Amino acid sequence: MQRRTWLETAAVWSVLSTAGHAQTHKPSSTAPLRVGLTAVILADQAAFLTRWSDYLAARLGLPVVFVARESYQAILDLLFSEQLDAAWICGYPYVMHQSRLQLLAIPLLAGRPYYQSYLIGQPNKASAITGWNDLKNRVLAYSDPLSNSGWLVAQAQLRRAGLTSKDLRRSFFAHGHRNVAEAVASGLAQAGCIDGYVWDTMQLQNMAAAAQTRVVWRSDWYAFPPMVNLLGNKNPALPAFGAALQNMFTDTQGQSLLKALNLSGFATPDATLFEPIKALAASVGALRA
Repeated sequence: MQRRTWLETAAVWSVLSTAGHAQTHKPSSTAPLRVGLTAVILADQAAFLTRWSDYLAARLGLPVVFVARESYQAILDLLFSEQLDAAWICGYPYVMHQSRLQLLAIPLLAGRPYYQSYLIGQPNKASAITGWNDLKNRVLAYSDPLSNSGWLVAQAQLRRAGLTSKDLRRSFFAHGHRNVAEAVASGLAQAGCIDGYVWDTMQLQNMAAAAQTRVVWRSDWYAFPPMVNLLGNKNPALPAFGAALQNMFTDTQGQSLLKALNLSGFATPDATLFEPIKALAASVGALRA
């Protein structure tokens, strides 16, 4: 990965994470609504989160603070310790902790609450990856150990290809889908497991890492990563927060924010949408809590 890209990413995370640590506390009726999330796939991530929080705050009548962390586990730790009111997480940790979580909203991609996992590789290489069977003795980049598209789907596909992690030359977690694309583009990995929505959005935003990689394989459709809250959280702002997300498509400012995210909206979530992810996790012995 190019050193400049790594440094720019680190700088953004330093600003967001420092702000999150400085304000960490249990929410109360007078506290800001605190929403956790991992990397947003935007070049101007910090500026976008400021615009989004201002938009939501105007509709809720109280401050909204986004707390960014590098991993889903870090976000879950904050959520379960009641240092967050809500969190945008992946469907895999949702099904692992479904008994403790409540769905608030689910994003819509092109009007549907679904996305895919991609296996990406390097273009125009003599030793190009053409499928999962080609990963023996290769370097594979994962996104996050709690990512459906960036880890769980890959475990099922490797098993179907008759491979185990020992058959890989090496694997590593890039801690972010954008970082997976950067790793493959730079040659740190020969293939990567990535959220298809992220890769497609990187293409739309003309990001170099997407232009320098190619999609080798696409998965079935899975429920999009949802916005959740801890079951039993009585914060009266949570229903209004879910409604504000679902109503973003109704006004110009909300539409602009959705366009930046490459989403068409948020919808009322249905827990049954996540059953295929639960079945996938069970099939590889990864349905743990």
